[in-house]
Amino acid sequence: MKPPRSIGFELKTLTNLMKRNLEECFSEEDGQDGTTGMQGYIIGYISGNEHREVFQRDLEKDFNIRRATVTGVLKLMERNGLIVREPVPYDARLKRIALTQKARDIHEKNVQRFIDFEKKLRQGLSDEEIETFYAFAEKLKKNLAE
Repeated sequence: MKPPRSIGFELKTLTNLMKRNLEECFSEEDGQDGTTGMQGYIIGYISGNEHREVFQRDLEKDFNIRRATVTGVLKLMERNGLIVREPVPYDARLKRIALTQKARDIHEKNVQRFIDFEKKLRQGLSDEEIETFYAFAEKLKKNLAE
């Protein structure tokens, strides 16, 4: 008996394909900046939120990843000169995460790569299909968060 189609399996397959394509995009000669995919996402997140203070807990919550994972990534990013952690005057326990110029330069290059990647993903899809996908994804996330 053939097993029924699985949403989870299809999503995993898509994730693998997307990861492979992104790695190809970022491994081109001019893209060798030494950052991992997760570091690139974090740089993009902090860059997009420079109007407010970003803390480790924000990354944990918004990326839905464990504290230990974020701690490891941030330590490596700090060692590689991509971020600095700065104390805030109102709470000695908190350190806001700020990008270095090196990270800002990497972000500039990455933005165009992501635009190109997104174009590739959307090829052959109508605006209606894209909106349906977003609605579907939101429902799946809600189901899994319960």
